[in-house]
Amino acid sequence: MANTLMEGKKTQDWANLVLAVCLFISPWFFGYMAETTPTWNAWVVGIVLGALTIAAISAFAEWEEWANLVLGIWLIASPWVLSFTANVNAMWTHVILGLLVVAVSAWAVWDVHHPHAHA
Repeated sequence: MANTLMEGKKTQDWANLVLAVCLFISPWFFGYMAETTPTWNAWVVGIVLGALTIAAISAFAEWEEWANLVLGIWLIASPWVLSFTANVNAMWTHVILGLLVVAVSAWAVWDVHHPHAHA
């Protein structure tokens, strides 16, 4: 059963890894490289999210999913906390990617506590 649970989690982990890469490249893609705060926030959170996700792919631990969930919540709140709401591209990139990270991470945590929900 542990193997089956881990295999189901790999999909969520790969999704979070894709989101981490998207977040990391977002300053170039969405054109907010000129603004230091949202750019560095995207890079730092993208690297941390990617590292946690690679760790989860390598050897699953539930705390990694909770940490990813917290990172997603931070992404949603960071435009207001770090005061970059005036840059609409940066703000919406952080909010949308944050919502996606929260959704994927919550799904992963749900699966840990409800392994028979998919059976």
